Parts: sequence; structure tokens; C-alpha cells
Amino acid sequence: MSESCNGNCSSCKESCSDRKPESLLAELNPKANVKKVIAVVSGKGGVGKSTVTSLLAATMQRKGHNTAILDADITGPSIPKTFGVQSCEGADEDGLHPGLSKGGIQVMSINLLLDNETEPVLWRGPILAGAVKQFWTDVIWKDVDYMFVDMPPGTGDVPLTVYQSLPIDGLIIVTSPQDLVSMIVSKAVKMANMMNIPILGFVENYSYLRCPDCGKKIEVFGKSHLDFIATKYNIPILARLPINSNVAEMCDDGEIESLEVEEINPAIEAIEKM
Repeated sequence: MSESCNGNCSSCKESCSDRKPESLLAELNPKANVKKVIAVVSGKGGVGKSTVTSLLAATMQRKGHNTAILDADITGPSIPKTFGVQSCEGADEDGLHPGLSKGGIQVMSINLLLDNETEPVLWRGPILAGAVKQFWTDVIWKDVDYMFVDMPPGTGDVPLTVYQSLPIDGLIIVTSPQDLVSMIVSKAVKMANMMNIPILGFVENYSYLRCPDCGKKIEVFGKSHLDFIATKYNIPILARLPINSNVAEMCDDGEIESLEVEEINPAIEAIEKM
């Protein structure tokens, strides 16, 4: 360290062992307030990540917490339809006001900014990542206790931007029982570790089907391989969610908030203990 060092690395061009790494965290909108940020991720698509995100947010809101969802899956947004939200609450000189669900959950998604929700978003990686970053910097999130970030699948530009730009307090990894998913899950775990993001645990979706006649659990996708991965990385399995046709129906109707899924409660408890 130089004798003339004032401790402000941003104004110094010298390279020394005491130099502090520059923070890539984006500044939250000055009019916004967010206490905890939970990212919900998956190594691949089709495992029900957005459904799990919706169930977590709806359950938290039902318990009296002010909840929000930042839909970071720009090319495959599904959160607005799941909650029956069709537009934002407007914009002013301070920023953009997120949409509101019937239960009061704040929602921001690219679909709320499109003239037609079926229009594809044909953007390259850096533009996608920039849009997600703006959902943090430009949106006026009001007194949010828990924000859930619905991430796109994989380990590309957008997840990297979220990990670097948002103050992620914890990560929930959504998976399904198939053996192939175990390999993909390992990639998500290793990326989180490389980015120093704490992993709260796994939620296994489509874990089983409960027979409506005898109540027996039927492993439709075969025996789960998640226990091996959980043991290998010392990460807890927070919940195993059954195949439930009511969940799909409520998502399609925009009524996910009216459905209570008790199997998600252990994951909720883990988040509240943060």
C-alpha cells in the first residue's frame, strides 16, 4: 500500500495487494425498499421453477409478508399469467410502478411492457441482462420484505448478471427426480459456489403422484436421485412437491394465490429463518 493511499480504490489507478475489488452491485431505485432477495433457479427448463417461485411468493404473502416477484426469465415469462397480472401500475419521473396481483404481490415482467404478451423477445444476451438489471434499478418496489427472482434456466448471461448485480441473500434450486437432472443440478450448484451465493436448499418438483384412491405415493418419473446430490454438496432438501393438476389449472387461470400447497411450507420456514 502506498503511503499516499487514501483508501479510495475507485479513484486510484495503482495495482496493489490491498486493492479492493470493484463492486458490480446495481443501485436500487431510490424510492424502492427491498429487504431480502431470494433467487429461484434451475439447471434446465421444464422442472416447474416458475411454479415454485409463484407458490413461495403466494405463501409468503398469505403469511403477512410484503412479497414481490422479479421475473428475470425475459424470453419465457410466465409469472404475469400465473397471477392474472396484465399491466404495470404506471410510471412517473421516479420510475416504473410494478403490477399488482389480487393478493397484493408486486410483479415486474417483460410481458407487462409488451403490447401483445405472445410477441417473442428477440434480444441477444447483453440486452436481456440489461433489461433484468433495469427491473432492479428503475422499478419502485414498495416496502418489500421478500423478493423472489424467477431466473431463466441454465448458467448464461442473465443468471450471471443477477448474481453480480443484485444483493442475493439466498438461492433455492428447483429440480425433478430424473437422473439427467442430477448432472444439470451440479452445474447450478457449482455456479452459485463460484459466485459466493449461499444456497438455502433444493425443492424437488414432480416428486410423486399421490393415488386419489389409496393415497399411495407413485414415483412417476422413477426413483429420485436428488438425495445423492444433496449429500454430496451438503445441501438440504427443503421440499418435495407432488404432481398436482390443481396447480396447473390455477396457473392457467391466474389464480395461483387461491391455492395452498402445504408441501412448500418447509421451504418457507427455511427462508424465514434467514
